[in-house]
Amino acid sequence: MTAVEPNTQHATGNTPGEVVVSVRGLTKVFKDFWGRAKARAVDGVDFEVRRGEVFGLLGPNGSGKSTTVKLMLGLLNPTKGHVEVFGHSPKHVQTKSRIGYLPEESYLYRYLDSRETLDFFGNLFHLPPGERAKRTDQLLEMVGLNLTQTRAVGEFSKGMQRRIGLAQALINDPDLVILDEPTAGLDPIGCREVKDLIIALARRGKTVILSSHLLSDVEDVCDRVVIYYGGKIQALGTLKELLATPDAVRITTPVLPRETMERVLDIIRTDVDAGKVRVDNPTQNLESYFLDIVAKARASAAVSSGAQSGARVADYLRGEGEAKPAADKLLERLTLSTAAQKAEEPKPVSAAPAISETKLAELTKAKPVEPAPAPATPSTEAKPAAPAQDLSKANDKLSSLLGKKP
Repeated sequence: MTAVEPNTQHATGNTPGEVVVSVRGLTKVFKDFWGRAKARAVDGVDFEVRRGEVFGLLGPNGSGKSTTVKLMLGLLNPTKGHVEVFGHSPKHVQTKSRIGYLPEESYLYRYLDSRETLDFFGNLFHLPPGERAKRTDQLLEMVGLNLTQTRAVGEFSKGMQRRIGLAQALINDPDLVILDEPTAGLDPIGCREVKDLIIALARRGKTVILSSHLLSDVEDVCDRVVIYYGGKIQALGTLKELLATPDAVRITTPVLPRETMERVLDIIRTDVDAGKVRVDNPTQNLESYFLDIVAKARASAAVSSGAQSGARVADYLRGEGEAKPAADKLLERLTLSTAAQKAEEPKPVSAAPAISETKLAELTKAKPVEPAPAPATPSTEAKPAAPAQDLSKANDKLSSLLGKKP
């Protein structure tokens, strides 16, 4: 996958568009056996998620993120308020077919291999066999499991299970992708690939809702975030709005001569206390440094037996797997039919030798063939045929035995 620089705003992320998810006054209270309120997991939440946006759900454990996701999926019923997904209830069947969901824990059939797993979920969405096979190949390559596709999912490590879970969430080419801790258990290479995938989906107009405790991942890909605490929204907005420090300014320049640096600092110190001015060298983050080291190792032909990094986002997720024009389809059908006709043509059979009329006449003039003897009665050993006079004597003897005159 092509690396994408962090904090890159997506083409459709900040422009007004179709509202994909609408949450109004959402409240969820869990009750005990006697109907008494036990926990108020979500308390009066309001927000919207628009088409092409990457929206982050942040908050400590137990703050209501997972409950909100389950309400959006129709897995839970709200106590108050309502949720709409694509203008319908989350329980609307056709709406569910447009959603891809990666839960925090992947619940997969452990005795199926990767290919069988994707084929199973693709069949649930009624994808044709040919389309299922094509998407399976592209997804396995994208998540780096194309070399381990015959291993049972139950043998996978945590990171490999997240990879196949991500592929399963994208088999139906969803318009809304909900990812709950998608990078949990992944190595830094896998984390970068997942983030590149999220940005590629957003650029194609897909909507992504990301719930994660890894704030660096959220910072790299999200357009807007909501921060939960105690079931309520404590902050909501774009990352630029929330993270900007309005009372400080950073100036980045190439390396300057010492004399120039001293002059600049002297000018700044005339208006600012010298203790508030800091000069240092910019540094890259650890993720960028790690990826650079791995890229150099891969370039030197180092071999790894684990999950391989995906080459690129699957074609159908990038929009490159769209249907061909009618003219191309017609040409393809004509080409296939011609090839099929050639395959079905019978192979030429060698001509039979000509019959000689002279030899046929000689065979006709040959002696008449004697009639074949009557088939003998089945017996253990073959007996020679009896002469004609013996037959008349046998008849006389048989008549005397029956009391008849010959």
